[in-house]
Amino acid sequence: MSLRWLPNAISLLRIVLIVPILSFILEGGYAWALALFFVAGFSDGIDGYLAKRYNWHTRLGALLDPVADKLLVAGTFITLAYTQHIPVWLAAVVVSRDVIIIGGATAYNFLVKPVEGEPTRISKLNTALELLFLLFIMSRAGFGWPNEITTTILGAGVLVTVVISGVDYVWSWSRRARAGG
Repeated sequence: MSLRWLPNAISLLRIVLIVPILSFILEGGYAWALALFFVAGFSDGIDGYLAKRYNWHTRLGALLDPVADKLLVAGTFITLAYTQHIPVWLAAVVVSRDVIIIGGATAYNFLVKPVEGEPTRISKLNTALELLFLLFIMSRAGFGWPNEITTTILGAGVLVTVVISGVDYVWSWSRRARAGG
């Protein structure tokens, strides 16, 4: 029996975990929110590892994995902004970048050629910083750790990498589109 479906199932699990994570944040259940968020973040690494290690790549997986990541990150940023744990403007910048990337990828897919979803190094760094930032914010909200300066510095790193990776995506995809793919 082939386990080719496993990375896709893990991505689907990540999507399913979003609702309880956001619900726990809204209810102030940060221990559960943190635990589930950690599982979701860890699962992102596992599905990628399995797909690469065993060559279990699928077109569905190439689309499902980044969508799961974007939904998890955007939903958590919006919820933490709503509960006043992070600035609304930072959540707006993060979500706007993702909307621009998804819109651009969709347009490219239909107007130029099918998108081959391969994240750049700066985008991978951005995702890692966003996940760490969100973990730290939830930990701070629930347990008072880490201190405010740590989350502020990490938030600044998120802002810088969001802007750089967003510009990088727009620049590189525009250049590809002008070249015809």
